[in-house]
Amino acid sequence: MTSASWVPVPEGSPFTPHTLPYGVFAPEDGAPRVGVAIGDHVLDLARALGDDDTFARPSLNTFLAQGRARWQEVRARITELLTDSAHRAAVEPALHRADRVRLLMPFEPADYVDFYASEHHAANIGRMLRPGQEPLTPQWKHLPIGYHGRSGTLVVSGTDVVRPWGQTRPADGGAPPFGPSARLDIEAEVGFVVGTPSARGTRVGVGDFADHVFGVCLVNDWSARDLQAWEYVPLGPFLAKSFATSVSPWIVPLDALEAARTAPPERTEELRPYLQGEDWGLDLALEVRLNGEVVSRPSFTSMYWTPAQMLAHLTVNGASLRTGDFYASGTVSGPDAHERGCLMELTWNGQEPVTLSDGSTRTFLRDGDEVVISATAPGPDGSRIGFGEVRGRIVAGGDGS
Repeated sequence: MTSASWVPVPEGSPFTPHTLPYGVFAPEDGAPRVGVAIGDHVLDLARALGDDDTFARPSLNTFLAQGRARWQEVRARITELLTDSAHRAAVEPALHRADRVRLLMPFEPADYVDFYASEHHAANIGRMLRPGQEPLTPQWKHLPIGYHGRSGTLVVSGTDVVRPWGQTRPADGGAPPFGPSARLDIEAEVGFVVGTPSARGTRVGVGDFADHVFGVCLVNDWSARDLQAWEYVPLGPFLAKSFATSVSPWIVPLDALEAARTAPPERTEELRPYLQGEDWGLDLALEVRLNGEVVSRPSFTSMYWTPAQMLAHLTVNGASLRTGDFYASGTVSGPDAHERGCLMELTWNGQEPVTLSDGSTRTFLRDGDEVVISATAPGPDGSRIGFGEVRGRIVAGGDGS
């Protein structure tokens, strides 16, 4: 147990008083509302903060729109309430057992952008798909590549993922087959939730990242590789990505991640001025489990493009930000084989199957497979803070007709 809070926090809990992530929960006898996780409990913020209507809502968006000064004020107040035993009698009735509540999508998504920010991932994919050629495309080290996804299919952790159907590349040049994806994959990613909007026609600089982005979560951007291979030229990902993207239920505020900030990898190309300045490399350690077994431990530390640079590039053309905008890093992969963040890399496009402890093998996902992604980061004074997890299970689709 930690003595920093009067709320019991089990050893190894991801949700210490240094974390205090925000989410939306539904208690057994009440409507959905905003809460903060502490140990094995969820704090009802509307009740704990004096029936503040901001938090008596089924999403974080109203709070997100209030801006950084308000975010910091509320975090300081929550910290005081949970660490000063003088508040225990008043606050304890606002605590719910986490195993007795239902966790919901924590925010209402506006736009969704997925980036391609890992040099190791991009290079591995390039080596597989373009053997004998330069693995990175010419623009890769000059700008963070991204594409606009579908915000309507962002789903909260625990939601089953229905195997998508679609067209795939014909083997003999005839008509393309149509059926369920046979090469269904995961993508272990990190996501960023925008709170403060920006005006259309303006730019958000690298140094303004923390004024606009509220917090960080975990993402599994499920991918149908066989659908993707047939459809993505010339415009990029579409149906292979838009069927589901899973998001963890807890958003860790940036203010919890000061000790996790780190320098990004060395740049080998000079960056344009809008991508330079104060930055936000992050030391996050991810873990990917397939049916309970660890298959990968990607490190976000090696990501070439940082979340601040992604946001700067996203808005450099004058595109506006809205409260609830969401963007993800793309697959997180490191330099070593055990750090690859998707099955396409782990099995080298299906050529080197992963063997599980029951003797079964995987190249891509089978129906019934469950994937769980978790992560931790450095906290104050040598501690670790956690992000919880994002989980999803594959279920068979219909007949596709």
